[in-house]
Amino acid sequence: MGFLDKALDKTKEVLSDNADKVGQAIDKAGDIIDEKTKGKYTSTVDKVQDAAKNVVEKNRTDKGDQQT
Repeated sequence: MGFLDKALDKTKEVLSDNADKVGQAIDKAGDIIDEKTKGKYTSTVDKVQDAAKNVVEKNRTDKGDQQT
């Protein structure tokens, strides 16, 4: 396993272990973007937030499946 593979695995582990905090950070980042752009890209920001949260949730689910 190479360096990048190990880094990716560690990143997934951290995301999974801290999914709630990551979700909050995603929300906060979206709010900041909406504020800075005066809501011009709200629908796009919401879609990106949902996609990012889905990735975090998928990693959480995958980790849970591996431990069973």
